[in-house]
Amino acid sequence: MPGSLEDKIQRSGNVAEMLRNSPAGAYTYPMKPEFSNWRDEQRAWATTAVLFDQSFHMTDVYFRGPDALRLLSDLGVNSFKTFGKNKAKQFVACNYDGYVVGDAILFGLDNEEFSLVGRPIAPNWVAFHAETGEYDVKVIHDERSVANQGRRLTFRYQLQGPNALKIVERAAGKPIDRIKFFNIGEFSIAGCTVRALNHTMSGIPGEEMTGLEMMGLSEHGAEVLAALLAAGKEFGLREGGNRAYPTTAIESGWIPSPLPAIYTGEQMKPFREWLGGDSWEANASIGGSFVSGNIEDYYLTPWDLGYGHVVKFDHDFIGRAALERRAGQPHKRKVWLRWNDDDVARIVASSLFGGEQRAKYMDMPSANYATGPYDKVLIGDRLVGFSANVGYTVNIGGWASLAMVDEADAVDGTEVTLVWGEENGGSAKPSVERHVQTTLRATLSTRPLV
Repeated sequence: MPGSLEDKIQRSGNVAEMLRNSPAGAYTYPMKPEFSNWRDEQRAWATTAVLFDQSFHMTDVYFRGPDALRLLSDLGVNSFKTFGKNKAKQFVACNYDGYVVGDAILFGLDNEEFSLVGRPIAPNWVAFHAETGEYDVKVIHDERSVANQGRRLTFRYQLQGPNALKIVERAAGKPIDRIKFFNIGEFSIAGCTVRALNHTMSGIPGEEMTGLEMMGLSEHGAEVLAALLAAGKEFGLREGGNRAYPTTAIESGWIPSPLPAIYTGEQMKPFREWLGGDSWEANASIGGSFVSGNIEDYYLTPWDLGYGHVVKFDHDFIGRAALERRAGQPHKRKVWLRWNDDDVARIVASSLFGGEQRAKYMDMPSANYATGPYDKVLIGDRLVGFSANVGYTVNIGGWASLAMVDEADAVDGTEVTLVWGEENGGSAKPSVERHVQTTLRATLSTRPLV
């Protein structure tokens, strides 16, 4: 019997070891690997446009009722003073000690109706409080496809690139009203109602509507998709697959894989007992060269992940007191690391031709092999942070990763050393072959590489 997450932790003896050796690999994106080739699909979001079908890999949880906004405000570090219908935000939730539980995009669908969309953890955390707390809220779970054998409630298409607006207007048959950044608009395609969020998955956010996340009833998905693809032919539109998709985050700077800070703490125990032993949280994996037997060494604060600017102390929420204590202290800072081309070439060659002394294989274009990558970043022999979410994009022209390093060391142009591969020949994860650790050089940037 799977029992609960708490049961699984108690049986394991050490949750850090449990997650390090979990059989789960990188996060699953149930879409076609490539529609053309991942290089041209990457190039398209910078030069023409790419369409990703996001209808299957994210968890959607809907919250409806008079207490829905209060529920979200009680859990989110964000301000909710002006939030409501046709607004959206990157919702961030913390545990009682101020460490990040998870983040997701929060959609204001109506004055008393909201949805959280993303990896399962943040939607589950809010659903737990809605279902166990004193809130007049109805919760509707629309699980990601790997956990749901039925049809999803909505379709969700991300159209990204300089020609995105032209394609949408051609598909709609008329100009559409401009949508402010992280706001939601509405229009019709193929006779079907479509709601669209203006946000970007790559590049620099702005008002230009180069990124639109469109959603509607799932039964209309095929018609809307066909209309978008037909409209995009003259504008260089490409469909994007699951090989290119995770590399968008490397360019935009979103760290998608922090370990949720839920595995310890007496106050978090009811949530662990609510989560099943077969849940995503119970089967996540840790990978990389940073190894600790204390799971709390993997926990991160909002500042570490680049979310410090969304923390607002204008309301009470779980973790507020802890975050207030930390606000003036040093933090880690989110940065980009541009990996050294020669060192990457050496590692790739070693992984293929190194025999018993081979390096850890770097899959292309995304080399993540665990749910939560944590590779050591050093200056000299000093550990200054962790690298996560590594990959290659043609727009960067090489390999890069997102990282979190100590603020004092977050200086543009600094050369750091990254430890690639796992210690002692690798963990028991099926995604990890026997290998030896190696190091590579990388150059730090506090700004996007594209």
